[in-house]
Amino acid sequence: MTQTPLTILLAAPRGFCAGVDRAIQIVEVALERFGAPVYVRHEIVHNRFVVQSLEAKGAIFVDELDQVPDGVPVVFSAHGVPKSVPAAAEQRGLFYLDATCPLVSKVHREAERHFNEGRQIVLIGHAGHPEVIGTMGQLPQGAVVLVETVEDVATVQVDDPNNLAYATQTTLSVDETASIVAALQARFPSIGGPKKEDICYATTNRQQAVKAIAPKVDALLVLGAPNSSNSKRLVEVAKIHGCQRAQLVQRAADIDWSALDGVATLGITAGASAPEVLVEEVMEAARARYAVTVEELRTAFEDITFKLPKPLLDGGAPSRPVPADA
Repeated sequence: MTQTPLTILLAAPRGFCAGVDRAIQIVEVALERFGAPVYVRHEIVHNRFVVQSLEAKGAIFVDELDQVPDGVPVVFSAHGVPKSVPAAAEQRGLFYLDATCPLVSKVHREAERHFNEGRQIVLIGHAGHPEVIGTMGQLPQGAVVLVETVEDVATVQVDDPNNLAYATQTTLSVDETASIVAALQARFPSIGGPKKEDICYATTNRQQAVKAIAPKVDALLVLGAPNSSNSKRLVEVAKIHGCQRAQLVQRAADIDWSALDGVATLGITAGASAPEVLVEEVMEAARARYAVTVEELRTAFEDITFKLPKPLLDGGAPSRPVPADA
């Protein structure tokens, strides 16, 4: 039986960014150096496949530090944590590794700088997201106020309109965030901002790639988790830029192929926390159903890498971490 032809247009860049790759390596190297178990506070990145792969190697994921026993290493997720978390770990003498993405840490340090210069911070982000919780938790309560939409800007209450600075979550829609920043600048003309934009290179590059392929495809699949901010933004960007049939899927098994009837060109991309193996899995599932031709549309090249924390690079580490008060 002759298979129906299908052109798959792959967006590039896609998938893992340097911060995600570093965070996963931190857990893997900690397991190699110290042995299992290694505890991880929250999902190291927002992807169940990644989490389950690390669990199979001996990682144990927990919600809070009080679930971590004494004498074992604990890793903080790539999204960043409030200052109260490492403080609590130090109080207990826990050996911890901070896998916060360096680009998220940059936002933390900028927020601190503005605060130390007497400014209140207006943070653009999604309420309840771990990155937002971590950023707001760098400063005293009330020092950071959150806005999620352009509409929020009109009603946000600040202490002093003349002493403000804004910061943003790193995984937002570039275009939507620009609109919110413009609204903030219109209402608070003296508001300060980051020296370099907070939305990270990977988020920006993946959105640009989707903008490029969206008008060229009949449907688009975004590989990513439903709690992944950057992945959900890719679906939104695709719909705005010409592909209404864009959807988020976690695995090939989640795809309703009947819903793709009539699709001649299928776009595929992956959020920054989705590994390339999941893209390959979808490609194999497509080849089982169609006569597939693959093309890639690349809009940027990425060569950024981040170093692992010093404790994982030092030689002569103990077989298990020694508590700080030992």
